[in-house]
Amino acid sequence: MITPRFHVPEPLPRTADAEVVLRGAAAQHMQVLRLAAGDMLALFDGGGGECAATLLECGKREARVRIDAHHAIERESPLRITLVQALATGDKMDAIVQKAVELGVRAIQPVSTVRATVRLTTERAAQRRAHWQAVAIAACEQCGRNRIPDVFAVTAFDRWLSAPVDGLRAVLHPEGGATLDAVRLHAPIALAIGPEGGFSPEEVVAARQAGATILTAGPRVLRTETAGMAMLAALNARAGAFA
Repeated sequence: MITPRFHVPEPLPRTADAEVVLRGAAAQHMQVLRLAAGDMLALFDGGGGECAATLLECGKREARVRIDAHHAIERESPLRITLVQALATGDKMDAIVQKAVELGVRAIQPVSTVRATVRLTTERAAQRRAHWQAVAIAACEQCGRNRIPDVFAVTAFDRWLSAPVDGLRAVLHPEGGATLDAVRLHAPIALAIGPEGGFSPEEVVAARQAGATILTAGPRVLRTETAGMAMLAALNARAGAFA
């Protein structure tokens, strides 16, 4: 039986036999799963490693657990990739965030682009960011990661192009000239994926002028929800992350 995993926003003790009271989402999820006293748990706070714990008591609003041991285990990709994702419609952004986290992305930067059909007000953008961060946490709980990728505030694509970037700035485009073989895996990578309608010609020109590498994913045009996942999987395969 798979041990249920829960993220705890507060720092967890690293010493055995310490008791912790959990509130909020973790306690609610335990209630939904109908966990009972004596059940084994895995807890992580995002600061590295995870704790083996035993559920002592579970109520509607809080749960009490005992920390049994801390294990300094990490399941991170060796790559340092920030997915720069153009806003997508419907539930596509949720799926993109979820799958990108499963594939080891270090951070996600949502961007507004010329052809994106999604337009967010400042208040709505803040709400969506909080929602996507929650999706990232849930994905970490599911896939075993103990470090949570940041989902940054939505910014304009041209603003992202003008901001400093550490390592490679890459933009995926069907008519790009470079292949993934041109990507150096040891350096940080910021990989930009366009919206459903793709990047505009003006955006591609601006990206070149900003020093971005224009990448191709081969002869087929991939959907926005497919492109980033395909690139993340291919780069992880090159780095040996699936071994």
